[in-house]
Amino acid sequence: MNILVLNCGSSSLKFQIIETDLELIEKGADRELCRGLIERIGSEALITFKVEGKSPFKSTAPLRDHKVALHYIIKWLTSDETSIPGIKSLEDIHAIGHRTVHGGERFKKSVRIDNDVITGMEDNIELAPLHNPANLKGIYAAREVFGPSVPQVGIFDTSFHSTMPEEAYLYGIPYQYYRRYKIRKYGFHGTSHRYIAYRYRLLTGKSREETNIITLHLGNGASACAIKHGKSIDTTMGFTPLEGLMMGTRCGDIDPTIIDFLMHKEGASVEEVFNILNKRSGILGISGLTNDMRDLEVEIMEHKDRRAQLAIDMFCYKIKKYIGSYMAAMNGADAICFSAGIGENAPEVREKCCADLEFFGIKIDKKLNDKMIRGKEGIISTADSKIPVYVIPTNEELVLARDTCRVVLNAPVV
Repeated sequence: MNILVLNCGSSSLKFQIIETDLELIEKGADRELCRGLIERIGSEALITFKVEGKSPFKSTAPLRDHKVALHYIIKWLTSDETSIPGIKSLEDIHAIGHRTVHGGERFKKSVRIDNDVITGMEDNIELAPLHNPANLKGIYAAREVFGPSVPQVGIFDTSFHSTMPEEAYLYGIPYQYYRRYKIRKYGFHGTSHRYIAYRYRLLTGKSREETNIITLHLGNGASACAIKHGKSIDTTMGFTPLEGLMMGTRCGDIDPTIIDFLMHKEGASVEEVFNILNKRSGILGISGLTNDMRDLEVEIMEHKDRRAQLAIDMFCYKIKKYIGSYMAAMNGADAICFSAGIGENAPEVREKCCADLEFFGIKIDKKLNDKMIRGKEGIISTADSKIPVYVIPTNEELVLARDTCRVVLNAPVV
């Protein structure tokens, strides 16, 4: 079964085609056939496509909307020059899996998309005004391009965290606001945390019930997750992705009265302050230079920039605090797992996040840690570390493809 995986932003469309079925899932033999990204949809779009084993195809084209962009992808996929194994026409795409950010309290598992599901996603737009409309654009476009005969499946970022208990997901505000408006912690990056837990089980041979780990998805967006008996019991992102860890441009946890204070001091509107907190804070706001961890490391190495170092120190300190709090919430953990762009490729950050955690028996092996970059997977802790520390490259697209396959074939979604 060839699954087209779509991840739609407001002006972007990211895709992969993954060959999978229930037997391939069982063997772990799913195969990525190609991938691509279209940016700046609505103007002169930037296009990068890649077929397994071939050089990337790069181009530009005037693509006015997601439907036109999807037509462009299909034309490329089925061209003679591209030669993707098993893809000759539109009929060779058997199902479509959509990354859908916010499922609210309704969608706790991946579901086949129909009119009722679309209505439910539209109802959740007020909970995710930036993400759900973009995801819906991809669904609308795929319906028009492929028609009703090709099944579509929605895989929700929030669904993995639907197992959090009330004491973890409720805020200390009047309960009536939860009942009226569903104001609560939802959590995000669920497909990534779920994949990391799956890979951990494969690496260790442990069952889902035996999986008690802290997962750290550290990229421009960053979140931690406490996974007990294979289920999410807490996570750092909340009602929106703004809560929790300090990130590339997001502030993370702050005293909410800062918002009112800034409005008065800066003469700013609520929208302007939230723009600051979402797009001008975090690593970018502290360093004053960039939100890219790689660039900060260069600045420190070449110029000993104090604020660049401060940004990294703050980023790691806040991660360390959540490691400690999740240790308490879980009564200990069997492993800590780093993932995503920073988590997979910044040994210095991993080392700093785990420094001074000897109380928990955590010790990092510097040589192993320094080598674990560029897609490598494995342990970076010492042999006598009481809690092993792993680097596990994430693969959210694989989760999307597998869930799509399971839903279409009426197999259990696990």
